[in-house]
Amino acid sequence: MSNKNRVIYYYQTFCGLDAVIQSNHKPDSIHLSSVHFGLDSVNQPYIHINNNTPGDPKFSSLWDQLQKCKEQGVEITLMIGGAGGGYRSLFSNYSVYYSLLKRLLTDKTGLITGIDLDIEEIVTLNDTLKLIKDIKSDFPDMTISMSPVQFSLETDVPGMGGFCYKDILKTDLVDYFIGQFYTDYSLQAFEMCVKNGYPPEKIVMGGISGQDFGTNLNTITEIKKVYPDFGGVSIWEYFNAPLGGADTSYNYNPNIWGQIVRKFME
Repeated sequence: MSNKNRVIYYYQTFCGLDAVIQSNHKPDSIHLSSVHFGLDSVNQPYIHINNNTPGDPKFSSLWDQLQKCKEQGVEITLMIGGAGGGYRSLFSNYSVYYSLLKRLLTDKTGLITGIDLDIEEIVTLNDTLKLIKDIKSDFPDMTISMSPVQFSLETDVPGMGGFCYKDILKTDLVDYFIGQFYTDYSLQAFEMCVKNGYPPEKIVMGGISGQDFGTNLNTITEIKKVYPDFGGVSIWEYFNAPLGGADTSYNYNPNIWGQIVRKFME
């Protein structure tokens, strides 16, 4: 995957990926969301993609479609956490839960080549770094991204994870950061992150369905003029991207966002 001008879909499995497979305008990466850890009804540790185990028959077509996307040059990334959490469970019994994650990544060797850490619960910097280092040790070619709220990139104030992301940046272990620019999708917000020490090529402008699509496209154009090699854009999430804005022809057309954004990035 290119290290600049990325186009990224978050994908929660609410619909199929036929539109991506058939499109001439591919995203650079699909971030399969979301992995969680916990205990089942008989207190056995589990790893889930949303509410089911990765091997659940309901995901058979999912893995087939992701494989087709992969064969067409799309990186497949596994997102861990998000609003549903999972990190407290992971770090509470790390060796057990990490072994489940390692098994999944081993089973999907050649398919999953990226990990995205969306930490929205209080954890420690040391635990977070251990997870990243263990992934890089076991899977040296794995791309690592993180998805903090924009405030955590604009300032050094601890974010939802309870740590300063600048301390992560200094390690050079993370390939890029997808800022959740949900409240201020603007050139000014992007530049605050740059001024705070984040290289433009490591900052991805994360948008969310419901933002005004036209306004976001203008912002992308503005950023690209100033920072032609900036990190790229993402959308949460695929099945209703984009949603919002005056032109309702865009609404609920899962692949149109990627097609139009790709043209704006060229």
